[in-house]
Amino acid sequence: MNITLKDGSLLALADGASAGEAAQAISAGLARAALAAKVNGEVAELSAVLKDGDTLEILTGADADGLRVLRHSVSHVMAQAIKRLWPNVKLAIGPSIDRGFYYDIDRDGGFSMDDLAKIEAEMKKIIKEDEKIERFELPREEAIAFMTEKNEPYKVELIQDLPEDAVISFYRQGEFTDLCAGPHIPNTGRIKANAFKLTSSTGAYWRGDSKRKMLARIYGTAFMKKEDLDAYIAQMEDAKKRDHNKIGREMEYFTTVDVIGQGLPIVLPKGARVIQLLQRWVEDVEQAHGYLLTKTPYMAKRELYKISGHWDHYLDGMFVLGDPDDETKECFALRPMTCPFQYQVFLNRARSYRDLPMRLGETSTLFRNEDSGEMHGLIRVRQFTISEGHLVLRPEQLEEEFKGCLELAKYFLGTVGMLEDCTFRFSQWDPANPNNKYEGTAEQWEQAQATMKKILDDLGVDYTIGIDEAAFYGPKLDIQYKNVFGKEDTIVTIQIDMLLAERFGMEYTDEDGKKKRPYIIHRTSLGCYERTLAYLLEKYAGALPTWLAPEQVRVLTITDRAAAYAAQVKEKLDAMGVRCTVDSRNEKIGYKIREAQLEKIPYMLVLGDKEAEAGELAVRDRRDGSTSTMSFDAFAGKLAAEIATKAR
Repeated sequence: MNITLKDGSLLALADGASAGEAAQAISAGLARAALAAKVNGEVAELSAVLKDGDTLEILTGADADGLRVLRHSVSHVMAQAIKRLWPNVKLAIGPSIDRGFYYDIDRDGGFSMDDLAKIEAEMKKIIKEDEKIERFELPREEAIAFMTEKNEPYKVELIQDLPEDAVISFYRQGEFTDLCAGPHIPNTGRIKANAFKLTSSTGAYWRGDSKRKMLARIYGTAFMKKEDLDAYIAQMEDAKKRDHNKIGREMEYFTTVDVIGQGLPIVLPKGARVIQLLQRWVEDVEQAHGYLLTKTPYMAKRELYKISGHWDHYLDGMFVLGDPDDETKECFALRPMTCPFQYQVFLNRARSYRDLPMRLGETSTLFRNEDSGEMHGLIRVRQFTISEGHLVLRPEQLEEEFKGCLELAKYFLGTVGMLEDCTFRFSQWDPANPNNKYEGTAEQWEQAQATMKKILDDLGVDYTIGIDEAAFYGPKLDIQYKNVFGKEDTIVTIQIDMLLAERFGMEYTDEDGKKKRPYIIHRTSLGCYERTLAYLLEKYAGALPTWLAPEQVRVLTITDRAAAYAAQVKEKLDAMGVRCTVDSRNEKIGYKIREAQLEKIPYMLVLGDKEAEAGELAVRDRRDGSTSTMSFDAFAGKLAAEIATKAR
C-alpha cells in the first residue's frame, strides 16, 4: 500500500503496517526519536494501523504535538511512581498542558518538595524499566467495575459522565493502568531521564469546583533533550523575577487584603496612575474614531439580565443582591458586562439608518464571581475595569466596522508592546455542548460563523479555531496573551452578535422605509486594565516605558546648596506635565541613585554645585546607566519627544 508523507512523497508499505513501521522505513535513526504520528491530520500512536492512501506525519520532540504526547506519557509515569510510593492515594486527572503536564492526586497534606524528589527518583526507575505502553478498551459496566475494584472513585465518576456511545480506553504500563483517551508514546524508555522535572505542587479543586474536594496538583515538564529542559528552567527562573505578583507588590503597584477578599486588589497610587493614563488614552483615541462615551449603572434588576439571556446562561458567574428565586421581591445583580445597559442608549429613541453605525464606548467596572482557585494577582480578579464598547450597525457595515475594531485593538496593543506576543483565536460554538450553553438556532450560528470567517480571511488574520469558546450569543475573535509562566488568557475580544437585538426589540428604519434589525459588535480596545497592568509589569520587569511610568523623572541633590536649583528644575518639568519628584534627603548620592534604580525611574537628574552654577543637568538614563550633561531645554525636548511618541 502507498502512504502519503507530510512532504507529499509516497512510501510503499505492506498492508496493515503501523506508523511505527513507517517511521523505521523512513529512517532507521528515526525509530527511537519518533514519539507519535499524525494520520490524516489526527494525532495517533505509532502503533496506529495505516490504510492505503493515508497521509502520515511522524512526530518527534521537535513537533508541538509530539511533545504533548510525550508529556502526557510522563504524567502517567509520574502517577505510576506516586502509586508505588503511596499506594493508597487516589488519582484524578493528568493531562498535558501548554508547557508541561500536571496530575491531580487525592492525598491528605499534599506533596512537599522532598516528596517531589522521591517521585522523580522513582520515575527514573520506571523509565529504565522501558515498559511497553499498551492500549485496551472496555465496555462501560466493565470499565466502572475495573476502576471500582482499583478503588479509584474519581476515575469511576469520569467514566459515568462519558456519553453513552463513548469509547472507554485504558493504558497499561507494567503494573500500572490508567483511564485515558491517549495517544501515548510506545514505551517508557523513550522518555529521557535527564530531560524531565517536577516543578511545583499546589492545590486544585476537583473539576474546578470550590464545593468539591481540594486535591494536590503536581506540575512538571518534559523535553527530548536536556538542553531544552535547562533552557526552560532558566526561563522559569526569569519568569519568577518578572512575575507581576512579585514586582507589583514589591514596587507598590497593588496589594491585597484578607478582610477585603480574594480577587479584589487594592490598586496603589503607582498602579492607579498607570491605569488612569491608559484609560484617558483609550477614551481619547476612541473619541477620535467616532465613539460616543456612555456611563451606565453598576447593577440592574434581574429582569434586564433575563431579556439579555445572562440570567439563564451566566447566573453562576454573577453577584446577586437578593433571592434570585423569589419573583415577589426585587432582585438585583452587579453587572458582569455592559452590553444590555448600552443597548438602552440605542433604544432611547427611534433610530434610522442615518444613525448607524452607532459606536458606544465606556470605561466599565464589571463584577464576575470567579472561583477562588482561579484568582491570580491582577490577571484574574472579581472586580475589574475594561474598555468596553458596542457597535450597532447595518448588516452591510459589518465587515468594515469589524476591521476598524481589529485595527484599533492592534494599535493599542502594539503601542504598549504587547501585540508581538499575541495570538488570535476564532472562538466558535459547539452544537453538541451538553450544557445547552448557546442561544439561537444552528442556522443562525452557521450564518454568523460563516460571516465572521469571511471577514477574518479577508483581513488576513492568522487564527486558530477554538470550539466551544464562543459567547452564548455569537462567535468571537479572541486576542490571546500569555503571562511569563505561559498561562494564556484573553486580553481583547471582538464578537459578532446577530441575536440580542431581537431580544431587546432593537430596530431601525432603513432607506426603504422598512424596520430592520441591526447587527451588534461587542468589543474591547485594550481589555481589562488591571490585567494589562499585570502584563506590562511582567513584560518590562517593572521598568515601564517613560510615557507610562508613574514617576518619570527624579531630581537627586548632591548637596543642600543644590536644593533651590532642584526646585526650579522640578517647577519647569511640572509645567510640562512631567511626573517629577525631588529627593533632597541628607543621604549619600550613591544611595539615592540605587534607590531610584530599584524603583525603575526612567531618568535621574543628579544636581550638585557644578550643575547649579552652570545651569545644566547631569542626566542619568535608566536603560544603560549612562550619565550625560545637557541643558534643560535639550533634556526637555528629548523627554517630550519620547513621551509624545510613546516610545518603548
